[in-house]
Amino acid sequence: MIRTPAVPLDMNEWLYFQNHNFNIVKRAEVLGKISENSFCIAVGGTHGKTTTSSLIGHLLVHAKKPCTFILGGILENYQSNYQSIGTEIFVVEADEFDQSFLQLTPDIACITSMDADHLDIYGEEKHVINSFKQFAEKLQPKNGILFAKEGLEINKNLSYSADSKTADCFASNIQIKNGFTQFDINTPFGTIKDIHFKMIGHHNIENAVVASSIALKIGLTEEEIKAGLASFNGIKRRFNQFEYKNKIYIDDYAHHPTEINAVTNAIKTYYPNKKVLGVFQPHLFSRTRDFADDFAKSLAEFDELLLLDIYPAREMPIEGITSEWLLNKIKSKNKQWCSLENAIEKIKSSDFDVLVTIGAGNIDSLVEPIKNWLNE
Repeated sequence: MIRTPAVPLDMNEWLYFQNHNFNIVKRAEVLGKISENSFCIAVGGTHGKTTTSSLIGHLLVHAKKPCTFILGGILENYQSNYQSIGTEIFVVEADEFDQSFLQLTPDIACITSMDADHLDIYGEEKHVINSFKQFAEKLQPKNGILFAKEGLEINKNLSYSADSKTADCFASNIQIKNGFTQFDINTPFGTIKDIHFKMIGHHNIENAVVASSIALKIGLTEEEIKAGLASFNGIKRRFNQFEYKNKIYIDDYAHHPTEINAVTNAIKTYYPNKKVLGVFQPHLFSRTRDFADDFAKSLAEFDELLLLDIYPAREMPIEGITSEWLLNKIKSKNKQWCSLENAIEKIKSSDFDVLVTIGAGNIDSLVEPIKNWLNE
């Protein structure tokens, strides 16, 4: 039996398998085993790892390279988080939760970010950072290569950035044209000119830079990478955009202040002077408590805010930690709490140009009702 950390320890099925002496292993252990005989590319980071690993996987599949990918998000191109057209190359999203990624021994590793998160597991930020350093040390000892975002305090072979020319890999000539982001990518392995990319936001340019750099390093051509990036349709709940006659709707998985900032920055860049309504569902009582002040700053960037109840996931409530408590910390005049059940009616009565739903819980249950209403 394979178990993920998302399975509650008091779940009846879990208890049954335990009590009947089944062989139970973590999902991360299985990924480590099935990838150990392939050329393994592992992408870790508190933010950005799903998009980056998805881009790498898609570039390889689109170029028909013998590869398998197992990721943490559903790719729109395949309606799946899994594809296999061979086993020579294995692409995996390396999860830092519970130090799962230490089961991997990658040939190429990427670290996108090392922000404090999962403090219910790690306790302090320094332990999060130490865990990523251990992940970097899991590289194959002879020819392993680590790509890390510029500015991370970690020993790295190559740095990358969206637009900093001091990084080893970076983008230049960034423009927004006809619904595409256009840019060049500069790497030690070559330059890719005039890329057309459907995803928007500084953070997604950054993800494309490192994914393309890794693809160049392992032998994809510039034309294969350009074609792959142009055909990439994104990932479910990663800045999915829906445009209507007079409204724009964006849905995103963001559940950490850094991720919310990335969303709001992208909206300000691509949709300036638009009135933005944000609907946020906090994820975990412990995360809400640990980052309350940062959440308050991030959420205050919306012109109007609907704050939903905290989604508990694997946790029991923590006394005093509620959405109403968080709402009081947000320095915004146009803010209110509402339940998930009442959110649609509140949204319909609001005046906005851009609507954003964000969170990692069951807020995605609002997506189709919102799209149906906007279609009307």
